[in-house]
Amino acid sequence: MRILGFMTGTSLDAVDMAVLETDGEEILGFGPAGEKKLDPGCRALVEAAITAAFQWPQGAPEPEAFAVAARAIADEHIAAAEAFMAEHRLLPEDLDFIGLHGQTVLHEPPIPGRPVGRTVQLIDAQRVASALGLPVVYDFRTDDVAAGGQGAPLAPIYHAALVRFSGFHQPAAVLNLGGVGNVTLVKSDGTLEAFDTGPANGMIDLLMQARTGHRYDHDGAAARAGTVDQAVLEAYLAHPYFSRTGPKSLDRFDFSLEPVAHLSLEDAAATLTAFAAEAVARGVRTASQAPLRLVVSGGGRSNPVLMQAIQQRLVLPVIPAEDAHWRGDSIEAEAFAYLAARTVMDLPISFPGTTGVPAPMSGGRVVRP
Repeated sequence: MRILGFMTGTSLDAVDMAVLETDGEEILGFGPAGEKKLDPGCRALVEAAITAAFQWPQGAPEPEAFAVAARAIADEHIAAAEAFMAEHRLLPEDLDFIGLHGQTVLHEPPIPGRPVGRTVQLIDAQRVASALGLPVVYDFRTDDVAAGGQGAPLAPIYHAALVRFSGFHQPAAVLNLGGVGNVTLVKSDGTLEAFDTGPANGMIDLLMQARTGHRYDHDGAAARAGTVDQAVLEAYLAHPYFSRTGPKSLDRFDFSLEPVAHLSLEDAAATLTAFAAEAVARGVRTASQAPLRLVVSGGGRSNPVLMQAIQQRLVLPVIPAEDAHWRGDSIEAEAFAYLAARTVMDLPISFPGTTGVPAPMSGGRVVRP
């Protein structure tokens, strides 16, 4: 199958796209990849939906803001796909499916004291399918959460396919540094272990947006100029999340910026960067097998201060995805193309070792034009 995958992350930065050729098991080839920056008007509607999600009681009807944002996000995907397909001379008949994640506005996995979880990824998938003339696979997380799983991370089965494709010796680990960090351990027998490590870019981005208007800490410049506040760092690391074993997952907003509110911009950025790095290091050290290498994807790999902080805390090689000849900005879009293929083939996408579901299970829904 040749599938166009989409990912829109919690940074609300862009719609990422990538074409993947796969049989649902192995990677057979890579097609073009690209991105479309998120329209500010759409971003505002998503932020309104996130605000509504914070105030949404369990069991109550969905906030009206959800449907408005879902339509806007669908239109962003349609515009992105049309421009991308025109640029790369792709026709609908050149593709078999579209796999899209949608925009997360709420992620409340089951935890002690909250046995029933909720996760919401907004997208009007039928609108996308009708506009592009292709079947769309979407809603990959709901079934997992309903079965008692964390609903995240879902990329591990694709990370394992990448490790096989590259012929890496195992155990190997893959780290995604998005709004939240998540790590996959492909063990020596090929089985998977995965969990969210903790906040990654998300808190740093929110800090920069709140204090400077910039969307992120470019090249880690603010963090490089600051000093880590050890007391604040230790307070963050005392959160009960870090004493729980995986599988476990986070929402981007599970940690507050309040502890760094009294710090200068530079010291706050340095402290949050150290927090992200220490969370990754602790996660890797708790894995059941010590990986031979850690390959890093996601926007955080472009932050040299964060990457250096992770390397300083670990004794294994920490390399950006490009050093493995992977497309670091496109891995999550590729992953949802791969998950779409597995959904169509009725193959499992989540596992006891990745999301905590009782048994491997499929997921995702298909709508047609």
